[in-house]
Amino acid sequence: MKQIIDWDFADSVLPLRAADSNKNNYGRVLCICGSAMYSGAAYFAAMGAVRMGSGVVTLASPRAAWQALAAKLHEPVICPMPEDDEGRLHQDALPQLLSLAGKADAVLIGCGLGRSDNVTKIVGTLLRETLCQIVLDADGINALDGHMDIVRQAARPVVLTPHAGEFARLSGIRQPDESSLAHFAVDNRCILLYKGHRTRVATPEGQLFENTSGNPGMAKGGSGDVLAGMIVSLCGQGLCAADAACTGAFLHGKAGDLAANELSEYGMTPSDMLHYLPRLLKRYNTREW
Repeated sequence: MKQIIDWDFADSVLPLRAADSNKNNYGRVLCICGSAMYSGAAYFAAMGAVRMGSGVVTLASPRAAWQALAAKLHEPVICPMPEDDEGRLHQDALPQLLSLAGKADAVLIGCGLGRSDNVTKIVGTLLRETLCQIVLDADGINALDGHMDIVRQAARPVVLTPHAGEFARLSGIRQPDESSLAHFAVDNRCILLYKGHRTRVATPEGQLFENTSGNPGMAKGGSGDVLAGMIVSLCGQGLCAADAACTGAFLHGKAGDLAANELSEYGMTPSDMLHYLPRLLKRYNTREW
């Protein structure tokens, strides 16, 4: 039976913050994102995690993207990594990435990484050897083409966040219905967040959820990167992966709705969604300050 993701759902899983807490109570997340061509994707992913409330956000990106990201990002810790001739991650980065992942509560892989043999090896190795929760987006998903067995063998069910084209490459299904989404999640032991109008989330247990927020103004490059950062943040803060995917999708859509109401569907941007997200989260303040 399909369940609806709305305010009642979000309220049931998002806790209030304890008065005596510190940054270590709210998760250490690692975002492995970006390349020389796609530094913006890394920025949006890292800021999605920051705005969603992570205690510490670390961004690992190729050196070619480091300078641009360091100039824009002040809250995350930015770690420059070995790169190939095209400014994408090189497999020489693996020892550092595995070390960083070993200290994280959740890891996001993929936003803006680009496609290469090095990236495919990095994604596969991280899936095999990382013990904490993993979220795969964009080129992290593309690296799975022909390697879905790695997802099934991961330490925890992986969160996959494909749009229609990425899902078609993974599954061979171009127009999936609810049944095919549910079967994919069960067969591959993953949490599947299928992005689009009324984003749907399917779980390894066969549950199916449908989101109720969002608008066409969100159909812009960078929106999905913000969502991926929000989901990994919620995983790092202790939500189970399915709840994190559902709640992230709902709040992402509501932030987009606020932006559209103020700025129009035409003119709103992913940066505006980052701006409006904290206003939504005032709902979970312990009291008025």
